[in-house]
Amino acid sequence: MPYVSSAQNNQKPVQIYYEDLGKGKPVVFIHGWPLSGSMWEYQITQLTQHEIRCIIYDRRGFGRSDRPFTGYDYLTLANDLKAVLDELNLNEVTLVGFSMGGGEIAKYFSQYGNSRVAKVIFISAVVPFMLKTDDNPDGVPKETFDTMLQAIMDDRPGFLEAFNKEFYGVGLLNQPVSNAYLASSLNKAMDASPIATIACAQSFSSTDFRKDLLKINVPTLIIHGDKDKTVPIKLTGEQTAKLIPGSVFKVYEGAAHGLWFTEKEKLNQDIIDFIVP
Repeated sequence: MPYVSSAQNNQKPVQIYYEDLGKGKPVVFIHGWPLSGSMWEYQITQLTQHEIRCIIYDRRGFGRSDRPFTGYDYLTLANDLKAVLDELNLNEVTLVGFSMGGGEIAKYFSQYGNSRVAKVIFISAVVPFMLKTDDNPDGVPKETFDTMLQAIMDDRPGFLEAFNKEFYGVGLLNQPVSNAYLASSLNKAMDASPIATIACAQSFSSTDFRKDLLKINVPTLIIHGDKDKTVPIKLTGEQTAKLIPGSVFKVYEGAAHGLWFTEKEKLNQDIIDFIVP
């Protein structure tokens, strides 16, 4: 299986699993929490038919990548992204970040500028800042995240099962995904390292990306669902659009957080139109 070795700070190199599929304009997909690169199944099967080269990888601690005890801060995660771009010698690439994956993109730009990158797509992304602070009064209270982390530590399967339903907007009168898909998604989440699951939740809930986003100077597409309860649009997508001049902001009406699947046909077309105008 193909791996990229990411060596940082004189620590033991971490092996990052990736897949490189198709030919054409290169696109690197960065997955959300608590899933893996396999979440992009419904993008790579379609986009590779449109002269788009799709690269997916598993964040450290998830999927088939190594599971170190440390290294789940965004600086380290952005360096893992850089290792993928460097190893595959990718240029003029489009970075697509879903949810937590938007943070790697923002931090990459603050560290390396637009090196190798031509375009950016944020999908249901956690940027610019989730946590409530004095200068971010509309953010999520720390107590809410603390309760979430405690629930993960107390009963990870139980937490993830409930989280999974909200993720896709499942309710008594709304069933946008099948029970089989919910089960598959839960299995992927449970397959992740519990240490990585907790540490990454701490990272995406507390990292301030507002200054990082100011470094993004390439064409940027922002996509967010207006029914996203996991990563509320007013706190994230709307603010990101304000911080990146010239960005294109598309609101998917009625869409919950997991719109890469529930709105896959629409999303895939928007990605194609943005990458191959």
